[in-house]
Amino acid sequence: MDPSRAAELTDFIQQLDAEIPLNPELLALVDQALTHVSSGRARNLERLEFLGDAVLRLAATEFIDRHHADLAVGACSNLRAQLVSDRWLADVGAGLAIEQHLLLGRHAQGDRSAQSRLRADATEALIGALYTALGNFEAIHRWLTPHWRATAQAMLATPHQFNGKTALQEWSQGQGLGLPQYTTEECSHQHGDPERFRCRVSVSNKELAEAQGRSRKEAEQNAAAAALQALEGSNAPQASQ
Repeated sequence: MDPSRAAELTDFIQQLDAEIPLNPELLALVDQALTHVSSGRARNLERLEFLGDAVLRLAATEFIDRHHADLAVGACSNLRAQLVSDRWLADVGAGLAIEQHLLLGRHAQGDRSAQSRLRADATEALIGALYTALGNFEAIHRWLTPHWRATAQAMLATPHQFNGKTALQEWSQGQGLGLPQYTTEECSHQHGDPERFRCRVSVSNKELAEAQGRSRKEAEQNAAAAALQALEGSNAPQASQ
């Protein structure tokens, strides 16, 4: 590794504020985590991203067990889904300006719609790199716990914004209106496009809202959250005759 890249990665790791001991092995692994498959290099983020996915889920589970031990199991599962989501990973990566340190191929460099996906993948690979180099979760917890706390606080305060489908279903069934119906269409084939899918949600044959998302699941969640927000300021729909 050339000295300029080593200095760049040293500064980047220090941004994590996780008291991570620096050594050549760690720098090499972080360099690998920040090397995209499109670069054509044999040592790229693919394997570390795969490992990071499992490490992230376990570390997030430990965080919930330590800080939210009073939550029911179902609520824990919903919270963890947010703490390991691609959107959450992309937000963490954006805070680090991680894309500025990525080694990308020419095609990936020109694909601005995939920036969120690139951030999420690299952040997950970085988690895998730290675990491989350090052999434990301590630095990962020091780095990610402040981010998890902020997300958990926001989610528990406004759960419908994070798990709109469950909240809308509970509301509609409580009103005797049956289950919400989701109609989703693919509007583009561009991976990472935030408007790739459009979803309309209806309750008792009355359309409540529509929204877009990078995936069908995200579009449905966004539509459900939009429906709940609309319901807050209007009368509940009546069951059709």
